[in-house]
Order: sequence, then C-alpha cells, then structure tokens
Amino acid sequence: MKGFCLEVSGPYACFTRPEMKVERVSYDVITPSAARAIFDAILWKPAIRWHVTRIEVLSPIRWISVRRNEVGKVASPRSGPIIVEEDRQQRAGLFLRDVKYRLFAEFEFMPPERRGKVYNPVPEYLVDAEDAVELRKDESPAKYAAMFERRARKGQCFNQPYFGCREFAVDFRLVAPGENPAQPIADTRDLGWMLYDLDFTDPDNIKPQFFRAEMKKGVINTDRNHVEVRG
Repeated sequence: MKGFCLEVSGPYACFTRPEMKVERVSYDVITPSAARAIFDAILWKPAIRWHVTRIEVLSPIRWISVRRNEVGKVASPRSGPIIVEEDRQQRAGLFLRDVKYRLFAEFEFMPPERRGKVYNPVPEYLVDAEDAVELRKDESPAKYAAMFERRARKGQCFNQPYFGCREFAVDFRLVAPGENPAQPIADTRDLGWMLYDLDFTDPDNIKPQFFRAEMKKGVINTDRNHVEVRG
C-alpha cells in the first residue's frame, strides 16, 4: 500500500448521524467514509481502494446551529420537475464550524481479477489528458501514486470534495513527506459508535459499517486492522 496525507479545512461541516431522522446533527469529527470520499474525489480508479488509517483533529470542536430551507424530495424522470415552492422544507441543523484535519490514507492496488463489479463515484468521462496517457501504460501502484501526487499537488479533483453536504466545500493540500508534523488538539474523548464506511461488495445491497471511535489527544485511529468494525 502507498500512504498519503492531506490537510483539509473549511468553514462548515456536517457529518450527519444516521439515527437523526429529521434534523441534521453532525458527528463531533469527520467520519472515515467522508475522509475516504475526499481521496476518491482527487483520484478514483477501479484498480485502487482507499483506506483511511488516521485522523488528526487540528482545530477545536465548535458548533453552530443553522435553520435553512431544503427540498423535500429527489428529482427523477418518474417524479417529474420539482416545484421548489411546493416542496420546500425548513429544517434546523447542528453543524461543525471552522474545521481542520490531517487525513492519512493508503491505497491498495487491486489486480484485474480482484476488481469485479465495484461502486464508481466518478463518471468515466471525467479523465484529463495526462491521466489518459497514464492509463494507457502498464498499471502499477507507482503509476497511481504518481498520478495522485500530481493531482493533489495541483489541487485537481474529479468533483469538488465536501464536508458532508455539497455546499460545505473542502480546501485541501498535499502534505509532503518530512513536513513538520501538525499539532492536534489536546482533547481526549470517547466518540461512541460512528459510521466507518459503506460496504459496496453487493452494489444492490449496500450496507453501513460502524466502529467505536476514540479520540486521544486529537488523534483517531481508523486503521481497520486495529479497530473493531461492525456491519
């Protein structure tokens, strides 16, 4: 596996707790699935799988309560157009503000025989010219590592990464090897059961997975080899 570190920040974030059915209430920190989605937004290919191994919380956990308008249904060819005035719903949300993290992740290279049918969050047409050249060469972990480094360094992404809600855009930068370590907050707390990720083994039956999250002096271990994950 090849490891990378991203420093990410933004004015607002909402990593919604699934047990909250009406109002949006965020987890205290970013979830591993939301962190993995940021790496996917920069580079996703069928040959690699991102695994988030560590989260460092760099800014104090602060909250903000916001009431906003949302649309109460999803547009589809069957439902026809959405009339905003008829489907508007006003909901309160408890969000995070002024968030900043360092996310550590590794990608696993998957040989063709292990790929099968996988979830694809990126439309196939979103491939730039440099990536197309790379994909025509022999696949290897080094090729994908170089591709990710180039894209992250330039700030390129297939789609704008976000903190839970699409309007909460993420600013990201690649942390170079050997760069001075960050200073996580000194907070230690049991965060309880948190969404770890979604299991896409069967695309027709996607299952949530949870883990017991513990933050120790601002650091959360999310390495699947060292934490208990329940489906």
